Amino acid sequence: MALSSQNRVHNLLLRAAPSDAFALLDSHMERIELTSRLTLVEPDSPTQFVCFIESGLASVVVMTPNSQMTEVGHIGFEGATGLHTTLHSEQTPSRTFVQGEGFGYRVPVSVIREITEQVPMFGSLLLRYVQASNIQLSYTAVANARFSIYERLARWLLMCQDRLGDDIGLTHEFLAVMLGVRRSGVTDHLHLLEGINAIKATRGNIRILDRAKLEEIAGACYGVAEREYERLVGLSPRLLKLID
Repeated sequence: MALSSQNRVHNLLLRAAPSDAFALLDSHMERIELTSRLTLVEPDSPTQFVCFIESGLASVVVMTPNSQMTEVGHIGFEGATGLHTTLHSEQTPSRTFVQGEGFGYRVPVSVIREITEQVPMFGSLLLRYVQASNIQLSYTAVANARFSIYERLARWLLMCQDRLGDDIGLTHEFLAVMLGVRRSGVTDHLHLLEGINAIKATRGNIRILDRAKLEEIAGACYGVAEREYERLVGLSPRLLKLID
């Protein structure tokens, strides 16, 4: 799908890519609709495509032996799925699927590898993004181990807002699965956030009203990974409202 100009894409990795790498990518990018629950990376199977997300939200999840699912990573318009392949790993035990609907550009892994060989700076960019993702995962682990549900929920909502804007279309049940807690616990803490006018929760949607309050609650479990993304990639997911 020839886009002709990098200024026509929202994905921050594509925007940050060297112009010669983008020119090589352009004709190989296939636009795909990111429908709810669409799997973008199958666990323990060779990954065939990288998907640069233009809009929407994907979750990277791991399964416990008793089939319980927990989210370990978020991917929105700041990144791409399937980039474990840049580390010469054909597959991964985690699953990546669409949590918030949107669309993206799918590129065969073989093409990504060819272009990173031809344009080493593009390969370096993707590896820096992988490092940023690893830092995000590390802080998810810290949040799960050291922070309360209330603090973790605030962090999770901030991460969603960075990628989706002020309206987040998710149910309490799905939030509970993502955070690895009981639904009742999520509902109780959403009510607490509503009580301080940080959010407005309705059926299937959460609207962010006061980001500063959420940042105060999340504390040290939010912010480091986001600053590292900006340092490593050179652009900020918080540019969401500035992108045409």
